[in-house]
Amino acid sequence: MLVLSRQRDETIMIGDDVEITVVDIRGDKVRLGITAPTRIAVHRKEVYEAIKAENERAAMINSPDIDSLNRSVGSDRADRKRAPLGKAASLKQREEARNSGASDSRRRRA
Repeated sequence: MLVLSRQRDETIMIGDDVEITVVDIRGDKVRLGITAPTRIAVHRKEVYEAIKAENERAAMINSPDIDSLNRSVGSDRADRKRAPLGKAASLKQREEARNSGASDSRRRRA
């Protein structure tokens, strides 16, 4: 571990992107200001550990959850087959819909 001494309003650089500035010192507490790009997550260690633990819990899906998701996804697929054709419809689906609609209108006129 690298140990550095800094006084109030002095800064430590980590790489080219991260600045750590001593903002205030009160008794045994030091307030730090951290400037970092948004792609770098900055958390207190206890918050980081809680996020990590929650992510690990979320990654453990038991089989009833998977079965439930499969049923849900299966019903969504069935709903999509019945849904009206929109922007996401393939050209083949649009052509089929157009042809079936044209044949229906011809039958009505005859």
